[in-house]
Amino acid sequence: MLAQLCRRRLTIPLSPILAAAAASGKNPIHSNHARALLSQSDSSSSAVEAAPDRKPCPTTVSYLVSCGVSPAVAAARKVRIRDTARADAVQALLREYGFSDADITRTVRSDPLLLTFDPDRTIRPKLDFFLSLGIQPRLLATDPHIFARSLDKHIIPCVEYLRTILGSDDNIRVAVSRVPRALMADLDSTMRPAVEAFLSQGLSKEAIAKLFVIHMGMIKTSPERIREAFHDLKALGFRVTDTGFLYAFRVICSLRRETWVRKVALFQSFGVSEAHLLRAFKTQPTILLVGEETLKKKFRFFLDVMKVEMDDVMAQPLTLALSLEKNIMPKCAVLSVLMREGKIRIERSQKLIPPLLSNSKVFSQRYVLRYAKDVPDVVKAFEGKIKFQGFGCLGIRS
Repeated sequence: MLAQLCRRRLTIPLSPILAAAAASGKNPIHSNHARALLSQSDSSSSAVEAAPDRKPCPTTVSYLVSCGVSPAVAAARKVRIRDTARADAVQALLREYGFSDADITRTVRSDPLLLTFDPDRTIRPKLDFFLSLGIQPRLLATDPHIFARSLDKHIIPCVEYLRTILGSDDNIRVAVSRVPRALMADLDSTMRPAVEAFLSQGLSKEAIAKLFVIHMGMIKTSPERIREAFHDLKALGFRVTDTGFLYAFRVICSLRRETWVRKVALFQSFGVSEAHLLRAFKTQPTILLVGEETLKKKFRFFLDVMKVEMDDVMAQPLTLALSLEKNIMPKCAVLSVLMREGKIRIERSQKLIPPLLSNSKVFSQRYVLRYAKDVPDVVKAFEGKIKFQGFGCLGIRS
């Protein structure tokens, strides 16, 4: 199906990539405006960049370095701190609201202009407002540009509008805490048109709220981009009512075309067929958000250490979303200890996957606490104190 869609004008990157037949051709799913909207940081520190080009101010560089900013980054910042007492007061205010030294370093590195603001007149009211919503102010450390926006003219109107979509301050707290930069979007030119576009495509208000809680950055998506993504997801067999639709939409809007090319090619290089990848994507869309090096490491572990076939892994794609070091390997260590002690029997490699998919509490109750008295090493294995060395000659067949 994907190959046929590719030969037509399908805009979704996944299809032509999987079909290996679209190395050329325009792909509107990954247009320039989408890349800009979904980039990892906003360019709202234009006041800093717009400053006249001049040699770095030694006092400013020294002060930024004292905040934990590297000398090279400090020298590159086109901002001049003329009042270090005010800058000290800004830092003191941030600490008062729970910012750690690391948070302050991130904040200053991202937007040093903040150090020139009036702490009580400009910054404190915004900190109090976010705190009233249940949002921990320190979570804004990675996106401090919001402090440059007007509280009355921008932040409050945006939050009031979001309240009509998300339905509760708790949802606002979760959504904004995950993606603070979403609040930089303009209400009338970005937020409202995005919501109207979602509604026009058949997404219910409840589904829109869920999408924004999943990733608030989706409210910055242009109407054209939304229409394109909906068209292509439907072409892949998704319905707007499908459980995975919202996650798939988020994935499509989050990755550049080049990244899709590399990741899908990586799956294919490990023997994953087009059909299996599409089925896995529809079941667990976020597998294509896993880093390429992480995917390689997991593939090698499943194939070389666990001796599991890729078809079995792709049949349970959630395994690719689990942490190898913190989740999969400790559980494998526990299973191998129990198998060597004769407490459990797992004869086929694919039977190893279901225990890995259980959450830590369930796994602990079933395999750790249950046998801890007779086999104390299971506790050490689960805590990572006994490293997993493979299942060796335990009689597991692939």
